[in-house]
Amino acid sequence: MAKGNQKKLRGKPLTHSLLEHYQPIDGVVDEMVDASGSPRPVWQDFIEALEELGPEKLGQRFARADQYLRDAGVYYRVYDKAGANEREWPLAHVPLLIEEKEWADISAGLVQRADLFEEILADIYGSNRLIDKGILPAGLIAASPEYLRPVVGVRPASGHFLHMLAFELGRGPDGRWWVLGDRTQAPSGAGFALENRVATTRALSDIYGEMHVHRLAGFFRRFRDALIGMAKVSGGRVAILTPGPLNETYYEHAYIARYLGIMLLEGEDLTVSVGRLMVRTVSGLKPVGVLWRRLDAAFADPLELRPDSQIGTPGLVEAIRRGAVSAVNALGSGLLETRALQSFLPRIARELRGEELLLPSVATWWCGQESERRHVLANFDRMVVGPALSTRLAFEDDDSTRLGSTLSDEDRAELVARIERDGGSFVGQEAVTLSTTPVYIGGWLEPRPASLRVYLARTPEGWTVMPGGFARVGFSLDPTAIAMQRGGQAADVWVVSDRPVERETLLPQEHDSFTRTMPGSLPSRAAENLTWLGRYIERSEDTVRILRAYHVRLAETSDPEMPLLADIRDYLEPFGIDVDSAIPLGLISTLDSAVYSAGQIRDRFSPDGWLALKDLSKTIHQFATTVAPGDDATRAMTVILRKLAGFSGLLHENMYRFTGWRFLEIGRRLERGIQIARTLACLTRTGAPDGALDMMLEIGDSVMTHRRQYPVQAGRRTVIDLLALDPLNPRSILFQLERLKAEIGLLPTVGGEGHMSPAAKEILQLNTAIAVMEPSDMTANALDDLAGEIGGLYNSLAKAYFG
Repeated sequence: MAKGNQKKLRGKPLTHSLLEHYQPIDGVVDEMVDASGSPRPVWQDFIEALEELGPEKLGQRFARADQYLRDAGVYYRVYDKAGANEREWPLAHVPLLIEEKEWADISAGLVQRADLFEEILADIYGSNRLIDKGILPAGLIAASPEYLRPVVGVRPASGHFLHMLAFELGRGPDGRWWVLGDRTQAPSGAGFALENRVATTRALSDIYGEMHVHRLAGFFRRFRDALIGMAKVSGGRVAILTPGPLNETYYEHAYIARYLGIMLLEGEDLTVSVGRLMVRTVSGLKPVGVLWRRLDAAFADPLELRPDSQIGTPGLVEAIRRGAVSAVNALGSGLLETRALQSFLPRIARELRGEELLLPSVATWWCGQESERRHVLANFDRMVVGPALSTRLAFEDDDSTRLGSTLSDEDRAELVARIERDGGSFVGQEAVTLSTTPVYIGGWLEPRPASLRVYLARTPEGWTVMPGGFARVGFSLDPTAIAMQRGGQAADVWVVSDRPVERETLLPQEHDSFTRTMPGSLPSRAAENLTWLGRYIERSEDTVRILRAYHVRLAETSDPEMPLLADIRDYLEPFGIDVDSAIPLGLISTLDSAVYSAGQIRDRFSPDGWLALKDLSKTIHQFATTVAPGDDATRAMTVILRKLAGFSGLLHENMYRFTGWRFLEIGRRLERGIQIARTLACLTRTGAPDGALDMMLEIGDSVMTHRRQYPVQAGRRTVIDLLALDPLNPRSILFQLERLKAEIGLLPTVGGEGHMSPAAKEILQLNTAIAVMEPSDMTANALDDLAGEIGGLYNSLAKAYFG
């Protein structure tokens, strides 16, 4: 900042100026300050508000934003030499501010570009006028792996190839915005833009409230309504297709699905039947009319595209060809991301629309043409040279993209020779000099290079532009450091008006009609994961209760060879639970399995539920290295038990009683019935050691109930009566069977109305048989057999609903 402005802002004296050390870079546009070092008008009130807060309060507020992101579990998967790792979402706390008028200009340029791209795709996969006229080289298009021959001539069912787009923009030294890259395949980041907004406003809610910042919710509401409208035409559902939890942006896929109330599916959830795309649900096959795909098109159908794809759906191309499903975006649309194509856009715009581009691409030359190749070689030092068919931005690419001025003589000579020999494989682009935006570092603001990602969505009224998006901000002054895979940060983008803006939400207006989604549209894979989540959590709880009872007695006797403790050790060993470890690996593995199952269905989890589960996982892993057997382990088990109960309570009290909750509840009841039966068989058998019955009551959390119910000391018959045959005890086997009978009876009908499913028949027979039993009938062998019969119910459920 200019020296005269360092200690006051708008004439107001300051004891600490955030701008005191702010040094704009010569020859680079700074988004916050002008050439004289004074804040631009759109930033003036914002900077003044930050100054009034001061470094201490700002640090606290920004920490609040980071805590929100951790609590919400926002992450981005990074792939490096160590493999795939989840990285906390790297928020740059200071938003990028843009005036409404400037945003209107950006929006107009991007809408023009979106319309142009729609026409280009329609031509390439249709009449091919651009190639016939020599405007596009046929060889360049044919060589691209994004050009998909199986969809040539296929007209999208919706009438449009493109529905959701993103554009990467950068501001050059001349102050103009340039398009650095086009995202037409399966644009990512819109969900992260929402999380950026939530986190930033958590920190700066008062400032945000006073400034007229355009909201983001309206963009998503209009796009959601457009998708639903498209689905109604085809008589199907709307679904988001994800590659799965290992994808780098899977968190966003789950977040968007949850935010918009849309099914999140993987390729295995879908099948094609009689030319229609269907989702496997617990109610049978249901049609999908709109598929918002978040995976690259080539992987979408192993039958007609990439045969090695493990994440696609065989027959999807045929369903699209028949017009039975609308793909968002159309298969083959990734072709427009090809880096070399940018060099042809100005002429294409004139040919197809008679217009000049309002927002031009960064200057690009395809070396497959003689004059362009000569130009690149003559200006090699200021060129970024890379693969012509790459769909990555220059600063995102790996070592295959090189800046001419940084090459050694040997590398330069080698690359020049390759260009002269095979020019069509290379493209030269003008080296990007990005504008800078402020980041908060150690109590001060410092400039860092930034690019802007903007999203467009098609609605019945035309393209709508998200009034914001997010900025990728470098962690250093190196422009390549803004890439997320290289440690870049993400900042919220505020489009600021000089007058109040509409406060849009996803909620419907009072006069809007609505329909309630009917139960039963639960994908089979989700139902299976919910069932196993319930089982793993219940299995963990049962194990913790047994271990706590074990360590209580170990602390009292210090004799692990005591008969009762030896019995428990022998009982747990076949299940992989080694009681010599205070926190056995088998217990940790079971809880890790619960986290994995929950991770497969993130779109069906509330942030509170996910946070509680992750906190539980974190706690048990910490205890594994710090807790000793005996009294220490007893206290640890009590903590784990409370957290397990807290997680189960969140699910039980907060989940809507739809089909998914029923499978979760069925999983819990199955596992509790199995575990109680097995433990009863061990601790109530003939010859069980002294103290076994008391331990059983403790494990079954029924000590106080037994004292109230039975005016005698615990005996085998009273313990079995309470923990096996009492229909009012939530820990008894009969109680579990009653709950299973009720929940299985409410599952979607299999085999037509009026038909009882095999699982429903089995549970009815089992429940009736146990209900008429006496405690004397419940021998150890009978209890073991009962555990097996309860376990067999899962197989019947799996056959009916998970196949």
